[in-house]
Amino acid sequence: MMLLGTVEGITSEGRALVRCENLPNLGCAVFDAEKHRIGTVKRILGPVDSPYASVAGDNITPKLKGRNLFFNQSEKDGGYKRKGRKG
Repeated sequence: MMLLGTVEGITSEGRALVRCENLPNLGCAVFDAEKHRIGTVKRILGPVDSPYASVAGDNITPKLKGRNLFFNQSEKDGGYKRKGRKG
């Protein structure tokens, strides 16, 4: 597992905003230091030289703020499906 970064805050939608130390792929599974699954990387946003990851999941709580999260490039949640596209 690799260090994703530190949780900077929780959005009103219940997603964790993480300042990235290492850049993950979309759909990667995210874990806390005790290797409990927290959620999934849904978006990468912000400036190129210091990006943020938006992490969504059922285990996002305000007590995550300031904690380090980790990711595993090999574990994905099945990828993304685009809306409105056929074929």
